[in-house]
Amino acid sequence: MKKFLILLLKPLSFLPALAIMYMIFSFSGQTGAVSSNISYKVSHKIVTVGSDLLGKDFSEDQIEFYVDKIHGPVRKLAHMTEYFILAVAVSFPLYVYNLRGIPLMIVAGAICVAFACGDEYHQSFVEGRGPSKRDVMIDSVGVFFGIILVRIVCWVFLAPSRMRKARRRKKRAR
Repeated sequence: MKKFLILLLKPLSFLPALAIMYMIFSFSGQTGAVSSNISYKVSHKIVTVGSDLLGKDFSEDQIEFYVDKIHGPVRKLAHMTEYFILAVAVSFPLYVYNLRGIPLMIVAGAICVAFACGDEYHQSFVEGRGPSKRDVMIDSVGVFFGIILVRIVCWVFLAPSRMRKARRRKKRAR
């Protein structure tokens, strides 16, 4: 019964990755003005919260100055973060399907980077947006770190359990 349940649930492990792909695709479907406005609001919030936390009491001109300084990096960090999350969501199910090590990194990386390329192509059809090789490179950095995180987590938390099970099987076989 347990094996049947696992067999039934394994394919569902890809649902988070598909949901994140949908979210990224939806964000890319926003016009350039809408997308920029959202990230501008996030940048504004970061500066105002930072001002409050540091007790700086910035004037509106100072806030606008700092918002303009961080707006671009905030947009790029958002790219990196969404692809970091996608890489994690793609890598864990592949791990569940016994893809490990370098093959995991190659397959998960290829899936995520291919999606990033397709997403940039999709943006070429959206008003005020366009494809960018630079964005694909930034997305790829997020992918790399997401896959590395999965490798570390699986190695630290899951590999010892597998090794104990293998030792028990060896003992029983003797």
